[in-house]
Amino acid sequence: MIIIHAHLQVKPDQEQAFLEEVKTLLPASRAEEGNISYDLLKSTEQDCHYTMVEIWNDLEATATHNTSEHFTAFVQKAPTYLAAPMDLKVFNGEPVKA
Repeated sequence: MIIIHAHLQVKPDQEQAFLEEVKTLLPASRAEEGNISYDLLKSTEQDCHYTMVEIWNDLEATATHNTSEHFTAFVQKAPTYLAAPMDLKVFNGEPVKA
């Protein structure tokens, strides 16, 4: 499984517009084949800092997502909302069985 943490530092004056924009991105991404989960988390320690936590079945699913209409539309608008480039961390993992 592929796990992605996309760290997003949002401009304070664009935070509400950013949150409106992700209202389209989140459900559309969750509905994609190969998506396990797709969640937006807000930092309790940093103002206007969000982390998109994505879990996908495989690299093929992430590649399909990266070319989807809803994701490419979000990426095109992202510079309007973001105070810094997206900080992306990608992990290859498997569930731990206790």
